[in-house]
Amino acid sequence: MSKNENTNKPVLLIDSECKFCSRSMQFIIKHGGEDKYIFHSLYSDEGREILHKYDFPKDYNESIVLIENEKAYIKSEAALRIAKNLNGILPALYWFKVVPVTIRDAAYNFVSRHRHRII
Repeated sequence: MSKNENTNKPVLLIDSECKFCSRSMQFIIKHGGEDKYIFHSLYSDEGREILHKYDFPKDYNESIVLIENEKAYIKSEAALRIAKNLNGILPALYWFKVVPVTIRDAAYNFVSRHRHRII
């Protein structure tokens, strides 16, 4: 277990090789996430250790991973949970929880498939 997991802050694992993902992390930080989350790359030793702990495949890189209250969240669920904890109007995005997860994740998957071409 990494030393950062001993805090009460949720952990975000991102694809650090993706410009869109890195910009998303900067957006989260800019909107109040710096003090609310611990950030790791999916490819870092800490990231791989956390992925292993939560039974993700060794080479997982399909989405952001949020570890919150000892549970792992991915795709649209992770994104909405993150938005809920940011500053300003962003918590209002959490209302998208009423949209069925299959539809939310389809939109997430579309962006994810094209993330290396975005930005």
